[in-house]
Amino acid sequence: MEDLIRKLNNVNGTFQDFVIGVVLYAREDPSHIGLISDYIDNNPEASTSDILMFISQQPDFFDNLKEERSKKAG
Repeated sequence: MEDLIRKLNNVNGTFQDFVIGVVLYAREDPSHIGLISDYIDNNPEASTSDILMFISQQPDFFDNLKEERSKKAG
């Protein structure tokens, strides 16, 4: 996870809430860490928006949002 955090902090235009949000998503499933890390490695010019778009296109992204909403409602 430390390597991913380092990469996120080196993204052009990075900001704390971006890093926190991506880390929270990555913690949900260990495979997310490698997925995001590989995306950053393969797209070194990616912006924070590009990375968030990539994450939001993952098949389980909305599943995680539904679970969070259920936890808050319950």
